[in-house]
Amino acid sequence: MGELRDDRTGGRSPGRCGAGTVGIMNRQIAPAGIAQPAANYAHAMVSIGATRWLHTSGVVAAGPNGLVPDELVDQAETIWQNLLIMLDEAEMEVSDIVSVTTYVVVGNDLSIVMAARDSVMGDHRAASTLVPVPALARPEWKMEIAIIAAA
Repeated sequence: MGELRDDRTGGRSPGRCGAGTVGIMNRQIAPAGIAQPAANYAHAMVSIGATRWLHTSGVVAAGPNGLVPDELVDQAETIWQNLLIMLDEAEMEVSDIVSVTTYVVVGNDLSIVMAARDSVMGDHRAASTLVPVPALARPEWKMEIAIIAAA
């Protein structure tokens, strides 16, 4: 059985979470048998006591003026700004994110995408999937992100 880590406090608690748990707790299950660097990205999140869920659509890099930046780094920043606004309006925080799915057009620099995610997420490790795709719905879109949050 994997070890459960409480991402909100950094504390650890062994075993499974049972009925009667009070309060919201997003916990990471990180199997000890997965070697680095894959271990940073091979885990699961369990939400306990969540009463509110936020499921976003695929968020693209459209700013308030409707324009899409040309550069991938700017698109990544705009997308995360849009996601942070959604979290704020839902009265949630980055620590409430339990899943991130990122779609990136093949040929783009994945390190830019991962650096943008890491700058927003910090030490919080939500379950993450990075999917290279041949194209998105509009040619100027280089990436798209969908998140799920629980609070």
